[in-house]
Amino acid sequence: MYVSSLWRASELGQSIWCDFISRELLDSGGLLEMISQGVRGVTSNPAIFKKAIGEGVEYDGPISAFSKAGLSVEDIYQELAIEDVGRAADILLPVFQATGGLDGYVSLEVDPRLADDVDGTVVQAVKLRGLLGRPNVMIKIPATEAGMAAIEEATAMGISVNATLIFSVDQSERVNLAYINGLERRLERGEDLSSIRSVASLFVSRLDSALDPVLMEKGLSDVMGHCGVDNARLAYSGWRDLFSSSRWGDLVAKGASPQRMLWASTGTKSEAYRDTFYVEELMGPDTVNTVPPATMEAFMDHGVVEDRIGLDLDGASSRRASMAESGIDLDQVTSRLMDQGVQAFIQAFDDLMRAIEAKASLS
Repeated sequence: MYVSSLWRASELGQSIWCDFISRELLDSGGLLEMISQGVRGVTSNPAIFKKAIGEGVEYDGPISAFSKAGLSVEDIYQELAIEDVGRAADILLPVFQATGGLDGYVSLEVDPRLADDVDGTVVQAVKLRGLLGRPNVMIKIPATEAGMAAIEEATAMGISVNATLIFSVDQSERVNLAYINGLERRLERGEDLSSIRSVASLFVSRLDSALDPVLMEKGLSDVMGHCGVDNARLAYSGWRDLFSSSRWGDLVAKGASPQRMLWASTGTKSEAYRDTFYVEELMGPDTVNTVPPATMEAFMDHGVVEDRIGLDLDGASSRRASMAESGIDLDQVTSRLMDQGVQAFIQAFDDLMRAIEAKASLS
């Protein structure tokens, strides 16, 4: 019997989530079909909602109705997003139940304009969790400086968080610690840990896109195409050490589940790379890969499933050293990518608000 590569990845220990959501996907039964093929969850972000709502005609009727009812543009967006995420969560609930809460999640991001506002982020995370009212929803919080504090606070309040826009190994470790700190605060208050899950979303391909031209210019062509995967593998190595420590063991004894590493931005952006490159090279246990639909189709067609996440760590460290010797400041690069990521999500959110406003004006 044919077993899809998505199911085989799941058997290896990696969950494949779909990095897309739209009303058409829900209405057509497309998400149900993906689940039957082995998809274990769904992620969204402002850019995805911009494409779905801004370009999808299936939202025109609801936008008109909400506008006539006197809702603001932002309230219209919230109504649309809450409905889509809620429906997707309901469709994925059997996965959530069958996996004991490991998978079956849908992620919804807080307003990206709150990226530097700890209190505002936490308030909206609480609001979104309440509006959705489902156990299998994660609230996405960007891992900015303020976001780190918000991630810890939200976790301490019992919210399952998808920490997003992670670009560096240091950022990854700090997010892992924010999760642990939040759980420890709950434990100190005698509160339950067993219902909380979290993922730390490290963006992969954008690092190669940023560094490949610089590496070519500096004569380091042998390092090209390695940076994103190296970064993820080193982050995973640190994650594995932290989540096998005695500190973590104390939380496990009280019912805690580890925050899994999630690989994001895993569609290839260069024709020089195999179209399934970032899925295959980051395959490994206790991880998630959120994959855009086109990449998922390619992986199902010709993807290779084998445990590669722990490969060539010495090479990864050596390549990092050669970049540093050539004057490449990796911390500066990842910090810039973080800032650009936040600004891109803000721009997508603003564009979406304008698109909704334009559609509402036609009602």
